[in-house]
Amino acid sequence: MKVNGMIRIVTILGSVRQNNNSAKALAIVNAELNKNPNVKIIGINPAELNLSLPGIKNNSGDAKWVNEQIKAADGVIIVSPEYHGSYSSVIKLVLDNLNFPALMKEKPVALVGVASGQIGAVKSIEHLRSVLSHMGAMVMPGPVSIANVDKVFNENGDCLNDLVLKRLVNLSENLLRFIKRSLLPSISFEQLSRN
Repeated sequence: MKVNGMIRIVTILGSVRQNNNSAKALAIVNAELNKNPNVKIIGINPAELNLSLPGIKNNSGDAKWVNEQIKAADGVIIVSPEYHGSYSSVIKLVLDNLNFPALMKEKPVALVGVASGQIGAVKSIEHLRSVLSHMGAMVMPGPVSIANVDKVFNENGDCLNDLVLKRLVNLSENLLRFIKRSLLPSISFEQLSRN
């Protein structure tokens, strides 16, 4: 899991639109993670990958790369817009390209959802939590659901809402805290035992 003492966090962006709000939320999360010199972020942006629908053969190597990144990750952060009451098809495509048994098993996963509506991305987060739990992931408490997202970020990606900003920062901190307290001690113990 750990490489050169680094904590590997894989982030998955759930939108392929230009200047999308999911990317703006993820940029804040990444900025917070980058404050820690022991964190390495590996970003999965489906817009830059050639992933296949289930059952369709694809020799691009992108699915293999995604699987390798998830397997090596200490934690995962998924940011998705809410489309028609659920998470994006882009997120589903990434998850469907993971090998079986699911590589998400026992991975801590933090969730961020963005939506234009007043109730935020509650339904997409619920659906995503259900799928990830089925895959064996440890979905972290305290997901961030951003309502009225068009009013939360400006064109430059600045967050105009202090509460949303605080919640995104806390999500990053909580995931790192969980990894350091819960996962890394057991990994270190396993390494000591083998040596």
